[in-house]
Amino acid sequence: MGSTLYELTEEFLNLLSMAEDPDVDPQAFKDTLEGLEYEVELKADAYAKIIRQVEGNIATVDAEIKRLQGFKKLLEGNVDTMKGNLENTMKVTGKTKFKTDLFSFRIQKNPASVVIDNEDDVPPEYLKITPTVNKTAIKKAIESGEDIPYAHLEQSESLRIQ
Repeated sequence: MGSTLYELTEEFLNLLSMAEDPDVDPQAFKDTLEGLEYEVELKADAYAKIIRQVEGNIATVDAEIKRLQGFKKLLEGNVDTMKGNLENTMKVTGKTKFKTDLFSFRIQKNPASVVIDNEDDVPPEYLKITPTVNKTAIKKAIESGEDIPYAHLEQSESLRIQ
């Protein structure tokens, strides 16, 4: 019998492995999960243990994503710095177009781009406005007794594991 922090049984360790395996068919996972022969309370405990373990793994993955995004930003900054240094050197030396055995280098003009000097002076026909629904305001209106024919409140339920 294998064990983890929660002393999971071999079946539940297998289930955990399936939950984290991207190649496992979701239906096969569901069938395995439902096929376990245990009382509801025991099965609920097992579910909670697996959920906690997977949630911990999710947190670890999130931390790694954040670390890698920071590393990516660092690399992008280094590339921008090197490109800027090379461009500046080319301009200072007057060598704005040349070839080496491996690469071709040139400084070219980019297409013109619009620079807004003062956004407050831009007329409305040049503004993009994306309307969004204010659900908080609609909820308050309904709760205060206002008749809102295009919306209604709906009570949902969700599982809490403590």
